[in-house]
Amino acid sequence: MPTKSPVEDEVIAAIGRLLRRGLPVTPASADTVLLDLRGIVARAVDPADEASRTAALDGTLRGLLARFPDTRYAPAARALFGLPPAAPGQNLTVRRDLAAEQAGHEVHHFRKRVEPRLIEKVAWELLADAERFTRSPLIAPRLAPVAERQPVQADPFAWEVAEHEEHLSRLWSAIYAARAELLALERLISLDADRIDIGHQAVTAAWRWAVARAEAIGYTTAFAPDLAVRELVALAGWTPALTDPQVSRLTEAAGGGASREQFVHALHGETGLGNAWTEGFLTRTTPSPEKNGQHS
Repeated sequence: MPTKSPVEDEVIAAIGRLLRRGLPVTPASADTVLLDLRGIVARAVDPADEASRTAALDGTLRGLLARFPDTRYAPAARALFGLPPAAPGQNLTVRRDLAAEQAGHEVHHFRKRVEPRLIEKVAWELLADAERFTRSPLIAPRLAPVAERQPVQADPFAWEVAEHEEHLSRLWSAIYAARAELLALERLISLDADRIDIGHQAVTAAWRWAVARAEAIGYTTAFAPDLAVRELVALAGWTPALTDPQVSRLTEAAGGGASREQFVHALHGETGLGNAWTEGFLTRTTPSPEKNGQHS
């Protein structure tokens, strides 16, 4: 087993302490080492406020546990931290018993052999999340309430600043819209929804993703030529591997503010492209036990 770094040890220990009370995270249960992770700071509405970072940590952990990569132990991990199938307010002993049952292990074996590995996995996922934010070329701008109108002055510099913020807002609007549709698609697939409903949602996700790519191209061309379009669009979420011509065709169909109907019409007859996109989601493989790590 590879040697852990001091930071990894600190995060693992902090997760272990947080586990005693479980979720939701409170200021009393959240260590500074967790609140200072880049992914948590970036998500906080007010990074300088501990309560805001605590809320961001709670939301991040809930999302991480909802998508826990080890499918065998996912229900056990959620129960251990106080999420369904556990009930709110249950103490660690009760949660541990339920988690062991979900994992199919005797409680003593679970506590000694499995629980430490689940804690480590959660810690590693948080660190990987922080690393992704550290390497991210762009972070969505935070918005603050405005009590008074802020008119743009009749000045070339003011116009340039306003135009940049306008394009930046359109970019992030498109990226988040694409992310919402990709999440909706993954949820339908997980629910084993009707194939027609999945297909309809896949088209919507393709449209929003293509719009986001078109916005990313426009933004980088005008304001940030050093940023990679691929990396910006990847912020929306996972998508199937497509050829460069297929990607270009999707983007072209979504250009110019095309509606979903116009997007579908522009791609009429592109059966191969449609299949590559939709089937790519339906044929995704489950991570192997070797990738997730063995819990024996």
